[in-house]
Amino acid sequence: MTLTTLNEKIAETASALYSFAYYRLTAFIWDNDVNYKRLETFVWVASLGNFRKAAERLHTTQPAISARIAGLEAELGVKLFEREGGSSPIMLTSKGKELLPYVEKILYQTEQLRKRAGISAAYSGVLRLGVSETIVNTWLPDFLSRLHQDMPNLDVEMTVDVTVNLTTSIKDRTLDLGLLMGPISEPNIINRDLCTFSLSWVASPKLDLPDRLLYLEELTQWPIITYARATKPYIEINQKFRELEGSPAHFFASTSLAACRSLAINEVGIATLPNIMIAKELEEGSLKKIRAVWTPSNLTFTASYSDEPFNPIAEIATEIAVKVAQEYSQKQNTNAQPSA
Repeated sequence: MTLTTLNEKIAETASALYSFAYYRLTAFIWDNDVNYKRLETFVWVASLGNFRKAAERLHTTQPAISARIAGLEAELGVKLFEREGGSSPIMLTSKGKELLPYVEKILYQTEQLRKRAGISAAYSGVLRLGVSETIVNTWLPDFLSRLHQDMPNLDVEMTVDVTVNLTTSIKDRTLDLGLLMGPISEPNIINRDLCTFSLSWVASPKLDLPDRLLYLEELTQWPIITYARATKPYIEINQKFRELEGSPAHFFASTSLAACRSLAINEVGIATLPNIMIAKELEEGSLKKIRAVWTPSNLTFTASYSDEPFNPIAEIATEIAVKVAQEYSQKQNTNAQPSA
């Protein structure tokens, strides 16, 4: 037997073993919904390395997770995890490592089948959603309404926070999906563009600022009201003011844009806020725009989620968020156009 023939035989054998394992697992998953949950549990325990964390992610108890894994091991006739006890992470056995990619593929294809069949209404469980406040004050209500319409059996646990905290929660999988100032630069994070909001300097007309183009040095006699520390806007604004000569600027940073807006209205200082959040105040005259030689960069938002392991609910919710954000932006652009 030549070396080429031997390699071909090895490849055929490997392919046959893969097909057998895949067939066995496919038959297993379609047997009933309990088996699907067992396979899903297997993937999450393998990903998180901890029964307790998997229980939190799947919104069940640790004994239930243990029972699912035990049932799966009994059904397949193999040991999937090494359980050393204590605080040590749970490790996959060699057989567990071998079966994991097959299970991930089956779960992925099952979810793709559901999507193509248009049965997203069948999804249930909890979506742990993290949202930046700018989104809360713009199109979040439209998004949640559409989400409930498409997935009526889904519960939502929502966290409103600054992007740096939301990013951490996406990375450690304590959040399923983040609508935040992105993207998140990680190989296993999926980022989808949502929308962009421009910023303006604003202040109360009672501060009586000159109606001309102002240098940043002229703004430093008042507190600069801005985003929370460690956010992209704060870092950019702080860096810009640090480059100036003369007296240093003083910052009033807040995690609440509504609070920043209120402080500006009440003459506390000069704020930088998304234009989308101050249209009413500008029209009423409680705020006025300030023309300055420099304005912070636009805010770019993404829908970001981890795809390891595959998260079908986050993927479908992201598709909905993209559509809603696009519709909102188109509506705002239409309203901004002058009448004929």
